[in-house]
Amino acid sequence: MIQVEVRGDYALFSRPEMKVERVSYDVMTPSAARGILEAIYWHPGMRWVIDRIYVLAPICFTSVRRNEIKSPISAGNVRTAMTSGKKDLYLSAPDEIVQRASLLLRDVHYVIEAHFDLSPKANPGDNPGKFQDIMKRRLEKGACYHQPYFGCREFPVQFNRWAGGPIPTHPSLAGEKDLGFMLFDMDYSNPQDIQPQFFRAVLKNGVLDLTQREVHR
Repeated sequence: MIQVEVRGDYALFSRPEMKVERVSYDVMTPSAARGILEAIYWHPGMRWVIDRIYVLAPICFTSVRRNEIKSPISAGNVRTAMTSGKKDLYLSAPDEIVQRASLLLRDVHYVIEAHFDLSPKANPGDNPGKFQDIMKRRLEKGACYHQPYFGCREFPVQFNRWAGGPIPTHPSLAGEKDLGFMLFDMDYSNPQDIQPQFFRAVLKNGVLDLTQREVHR
């Protein structure tokens, strides 16, 4: 088991049902937590599994306006450029940029509790003890493959290994809070039909327990 303390000034874990204006979930999603751990240490022979997310700070929202690009590069234009080379593959920022409101989380602070499973790509010399020792050393050094972030790249994560002992969730989160359906992960088992997975998220005394979750499509 690995426990990683993460914190940051802002976070945006976008709800997929909001099409234009970005609105964050109340708490970090399991897929975002896994992305943070993979930024710190990833290996093809293992896969991170998030067990619990502890919320150490009160849930506070703030609204900001950000510049965004309204249109992605067309996949049709890319195919045309590949076959005939007669399509321009660029976006003109002055023409495409728009201001959109985002509802962000502010002053976030979590502890991610996770373990990992060995994958079919594990080598004969790979074992859980080896991966756990590497992860602990990287946490102590502050090493990462790329800067982890809270949902968007402009919201960087400060991380360190949890020192151990009881994890004090924030007193304002005492009791049980139903957060509704939350994105759990994406199912890539069929690359031609990638499916989102959701679960009913319930925050109990500041802890999002994922060990008993029931996943829905």
